Amino acid sequence: MDDQPLQATIAGDHPYRVEVALERELWTEIAALCRSLSPGERARPGYYRDPDWSVKDLVAHLGTWMAEAEVQLLQIEAGTYVDEPLDVDGLNAQFLATMRDQDWTTVWAQAVVARAQMLTVWGRLRDRTEAADRWVNKSGAEHETQHLPRLREWVAAMRDEAAVG
Repeated sequence: MDDQPLQATIAGDHPYRVEVALERELWTEIAALCRSLSPGERARPGYYRDPDWSVKDLVAHLGTWMAEAEVQLLQIEAGTYVDEPLDVDGLNAQFLATMRDQDWTTVWAQAVVARAQMLTVWGRLRDRTEAADRWVNKSGAEHETQHLPRLREWVAAMRDEAAVG
């Protein structure tokens, strides 16, 4: 995804300039790792166990949280946001069940579009708030940082296995 249009809205004084830059860096690596995999590797369980996740499931997970963040950030922007407790585990299970049967192309497209829409709303935010910080963290670089080390390990393990086998 080309982030150039977003750059025009993220000026040096933008309240989330640093977060946007870090998210872009991490997403670029996630995308490169995903592109390096074959279709079979993207769908192979083992990224996580219990429940089994594939790289496709990871991308669906990231994309659904980005889509949720966009909705919440739009409400923050409009002044209609209501801060309610999140059942993160419940939402993770719901998102996984919803996206599990989708093919890679659909999952990837959903994540890319959700990211673009989320970043568009980020770009319009003019003030930092506790609620916006929460959603920026839940869906952006902080969230990607939680998953990227395991993605690197899983891709390396599949590469090592392919080299031996």
